Amino acid sequence: MDWQGQKLTEQLMQILLLIFGVIAIVAGYPMGSFRMMMLIYAGGVVLTTLITVPNWPFFNHHPLKWLDPSEAEKHPRPQVTASSKKKNSRK
Repeated sequence: MDWQGQKLTEQLMQILLLIFGVIAIVAGYPMGSFRMMMLIYAGGVVLTTLITVPNWPFFNHHPLKWLDPSEAEKHPRPQVTASSKKKNSRK
């Protein structure tokens, strides 16, 4: 899952849980049934989990491009020197 997919998943989860919460209150309050309200909300949580937790293909429309191992060896990571550590600790 890419970064945009993670953002979409979180937004989708929040929207679905809010919708199922409202539906549960609207259905449970007039019936006077707390049990019905909790069952509707629990069903919404299960459905939301089935939609957002698996890594569905539509959550991966913007994949990250990684370097090949041979290309990564050509560009080693910069080494941290002791003097730069001291400068950062003083800030």
